[in-house]
Amino acid sequence: MSLQNDLTSSTQGKTIDLHTHSTASDGSFTPTDLAYEAKKAGVSAIALTDHDSVNGIDEITAAGEKCGMEIVPGVELSTEYLDEEIHVVGLFIDHRNETLKNQLQKFVDSRDGRNLKIIERLHDEGFDISAEEIYARNPDSVVARPHIARYLVETGQVPDVQTVFDRYIGAGRPCYVERYKITPIEAVALIHEAEGLAILAHPCLYKISRETLLILIREMKEKGLDGIEALYSCNEGSDDEDYCRIAREFDLLISGGSDFHGASKPDIHIGTGKGNLHVPYELLDTMKEYLTKKNQSK
Repeated sequence: MSLQNDLTSSTQGKTIDLHTHSTASDGSFTPTDLAYEAKKAGVSAIALTDHDSVNGIDEITAAGEKCGMEIVPGVELSTEYLDEEIHVVGLFIDHRNETLKNQLQKFVDSRDGRNLKIIERLHDEGFDISAEEIYARNPDSVVARPHIARYLVETGQVPDVQTVFDRYIGAGRPCYVERYKITPIEAVALIHEAEGLAILAHPCLYKISRETLLILIREMKEKGLDGIEALYSCNEGSDDEDYCRIAREFDLLISGGSDFHGASKPDIHIGTGKGNLHVPYELLDTMKEYLTKKNQSK
């Protein structure tokens, strides 16, 4: 029996999605609509893991209570390791933790400065764009590159979002601007400060060698990494089994999620990702038991 079959054999059809985004970062669904969309999709629990933001957690928690959807409060932190952007998801966080909130505000301040520079460069390239218009269109969001890209598409200046990134604002493109990041180890510490579980997100996306990935995981594990997002929308072939095996070798929790963004990534759906994703509810039960034991040992 494969690792994936072993994981899902006792789930009785209950699925979860521990990686989703709302309009509080770069998703197209409001936190409320996200909860109802998950209910419609037949998912039993979801985690809201907006990029460097916890602004949607209160709203989605309230919506979850109304529609009967279990909500896991989360966040996705952007970090850097050997010039590669690495994301670390925090699950079961206390989103009111002052240390976390202060650090997230630093991210917002840095991102705003970066946005202004990107918009200025796009304007110099001949685009009709202004910071005032971008921010007015996204009043409750942590504005980032996807919002800028969507504006150019919605105003008919570029055919699609991917083209904006590929030609203008992706890394190495003429309008790209670096932004402030912390290290993966600092992200683990910050998530633990907020009493959450630190999960290495989507290892399949990183453009690093397998050897470097294992070194990264080992370094993060030594500093308290709790799990790996082994089940993910963009996994291919034997990736699920491979990342689950790595998690077990390092004695780490197995997590999984779609990385749902709504219109920003229309081929990814809540719960099923690109069609083959299945994250069993028992993984969430395991996390809860782990977190309980961890808190009791303090």
